[in-house]
Amino acid sequence: MEQIVTTIAKELVEYPEHVSVTAAQDAQLVYITLRVDPRDMGKVIGKRGRIAKAFRTLLKAVAMNDDRTVHLDIQENEGQVG
Repeated sequence: MEQIVTTIAKELVEYPEHVSVTAAQDAQLVYITLRVDPRDMGKVIGKRGRIAKAFRTLLKAVAMNDDRTVHLDIQENEGQVG
């Protein structure tokens, strides 16, 4: 799932070199953190959160195949110029 998020996020943003994705998981939960340049937050979230919702819907569909729950957290990359 990390690779899916990384690939899509890098295509959406203006600064793909500042995209980082981390994941933590246990038996039932996958927690994914997507960090992007502060200037790219709007592109990743989208108008009224539509892009973020689409991300979460896609991840939910992938997670259902493994009987897991997924949580996506989108954050600004600390230390980046915004």
